[in-house]
Amino acid sequence: MSIPGQARVALVAITKHGSSLLEKLAPRLPAADVIVAEKFAARLGDVPNAVKPYAGALSAQIAQLFAVYDQIVFFVSLGAVVRLIAPHLKSKDEDPGVLVVDDAARFVIPVLSGHVGGANACAETIAALLGATAVLTTASDVGKTVPVDILGRELGWRVEAPKINITRVSAHVVNGEPVAFVQEAGSTKWWTRPTALPRNIHLFERFDDVKLEDFRAVLWVTRREITAALWQQLHERLVVYRPPEGQD
Repeated sequence: MSIPGQARVALVAITKHGSSLLEKLAPRLPAADVIVAEKFAARLGDVPNAVKPYAGALSAQIAQLFAVYDQIVFFVSLGAVVRLIAPHLKSKDEDPGVLVVDDAARFVIPVLSGHVGGANACAETIAALLGATAVLTTASDVGKTVPVDILGRELGWRVEAPKINITRVSAHVVNGEPVAFVQEAGSTKWWTRPTALPRNIHLFERFDDVKLEDFRAVLWVTRREITAALWQQLHERLVVYRPPEGQD
């Protein structure tokens, strides 16, 4: 796992001890901005990062952090972070990834947008840099199964399905129910986990070969036009992925 090069990352601390921990991590992530209380900024003069001191309460900075950064890593207690971010939450499709590093730097906890927002992957990277443990709670990541809502994202695949379909199909996947995976287009390098593909995911090269009555859901990578009748027939059981042209 890694933090995408284009991701905007903020490392945030409000205490002397938190600033010390941040000081150890910051040089390992030189593109990240360092956000600290003014009184601790001087001690961070040797880091290669951009240091952005703030005055007053951290709560007054949260709206700007949410607007500017893709991943926000707090060296602040989990409870405090929950209270700080609560007024600013919108949806998992809009909120940045939010992570907490505990005071002993033993655990890195994705708090918000862990899956869709990339905080889980960010947590694994930061945990590796700190020699800590990433605490992941997202079912598909913990269970090492297919992430329905972001599958193929790194390959440029576009998900095509109503949100309710994604929710329903994700449940079938993580519950270990039989799911047909049909790939008629796109790169075959979509399974990037070091573990084997879960046994409830059954691979097909053509949609026409799938006996729909045998499966609770269908994941379909294709450039075919999906008729309204087929969407209706499969109801909330279908999620379609559109790979970019020429990716075969």
